[in-house]
Amino acid sequence: MDYDRFLSIVQHAAGADRQTAETTVRVTLETLVKRLTPDQARDLAEHLPREPARLLPQDHVQENVYADGFLRRIAEGEQVDLPVAERRAGAVLLALSRAVPTAVFTRVISELPEDFRLLIERTLAEAGPTLTLEEFLNRVAGRAGLADKQGAWRASEAVLEMLGEQISVGEIRDLMEALPTELASALERGNEGSDSAPGTTPLEDFLALIALEEGVSVDEALRHARAVLATVRDAVTKKEFHDLTSQLARSYVEELVPA
Repeated sequence: MDYDRFLSIVQHAAGADRQTAETTVRVTLETLVKRLTPDQARDLAEHLPREPARLLPQDHVQENVYADGFLRRIAEGEQVDLPVAERRAGAVLLALSRAVPTAVFTRVISELPEDFRLLIERTLAEAGPTLTLEEFLNRVAGRAGLADKQGAWRASEAVLEMLGEQISVGEIRDLMEALPTELASALERGNEGSDSAPGTTPLEDFLALIALEEGVSVDEALRHARAVLATVRDAVTKKEFHDLTSQLARSYVEELVPA
């Protein structure tokens, strides 16, 4: 994940502009690192873009900071009240969870005090489910009856590219923030390659294009589209999924969206 992507997650989750998001990232990580051991800081920093990684030095002395003190320090650093500090800190924790491999993030938070773990778990629950690329592809493969991740990758790319032609630029941006980073390019290609207004492609043409892209039958394309959309629903909040489906024609929702 690059820095712009990291910041966009913080901006979206915190409802902040870029400058505020950059300040939030700096204050939150400089405060968080005081609670981490050098090994925990190293584990996180190895998987982050250079800009946030440098805010996690690995030669510091760990402090006995608990969640309430963590939030107070952020509130003081940003000169905001505690509810705003918690929302902004939560946005950074969300970005961390999406930038760092699940195993690494889980290992780090499992060693934090209980109140810290509860804060992080609550933040991520409120943000909605998130999936790694591996988890996303495994679910697509299972739902579509595909034998391997390569087949799930081709199906996901084809369906998301065609989906990118059917929804607005704003909705594409929201999906790119919620889905695994590696899938963003498919949505972008769909948006760039569209020669018609969003939402105007008949469902049969949508499925035919997926079939052509994958080299499969239309029936298989239908199964793949259903599997990918079901997995997208796993990866985003209820509101985000509602916003997505509200831009699709009724025939798409009836045939492709899981009940």
